[in-house]
Amino acid sequence: MKISGNEIKTGMIIEHNNDLWEVLKTQHVKPGKGGAFNQVEMKSINKETKLNERFRSSDNVERAIVEEIDYNFLYEDKGEYYFINNKTFEQISLKKEQMGEKSKFLSEGLEVIIGIYNDLPIKIDLPNQIECKIETTDVAIKGQTVASSYKPALLENGVNVQVPPFIESGDVIIVDTRTIEYVKKI
Repeated sequence: MKISGNEIKTGMIIEHNNDLWEVLKTQHVKPGKGGAFNQVEMKSINKETKLNERFRSSDNVERAIVEEIDYNFLYEDKGEYYFINNKTFEQISLKKEQMGEKSKFLSEGLEVIIGIYNDLPIKIDLPNQIECKIETTDVAIKGQTVASSYKPALLENGVNVQVPPFIESGDVIIVDTRTIEYVKKI
């Protein structure tokens, strides 16, 4: 499906330079001289390379039609992650390279959305927020201001996040999986 350059939005999958690209960031720029354009940062789905490109409103881009299907995570075996569709009971697998850092947040039964393009799984979206338990964190230093100071914490899944000083080892927190940032304590 053809779209103009100014219709490109974050999260879209587009076909550009004979490859599939996931749009990471967009910024509409209107310089003082010349025409406006959309500055787009994209990541190749196949090659794991990044690209910054300018698209004018007169440029036509092919938007890839990606079917998004709900799956539940089953298990991991030798670098392959297996998922099941609860409606059709069809199982699919994704390689560790396709998963990236997202694989650390997977737990048995977690509901995810997998993007399918030409019968191949090309991307995975986790829930926006996931509960995680703090394994270790530094002790808060007395007298630090609460508003601006954060301290490092290691989650049970091996991910490092910055948390407020009142968070202690063993606490359960909510982490935003898109930015891998602390949201709130439970």
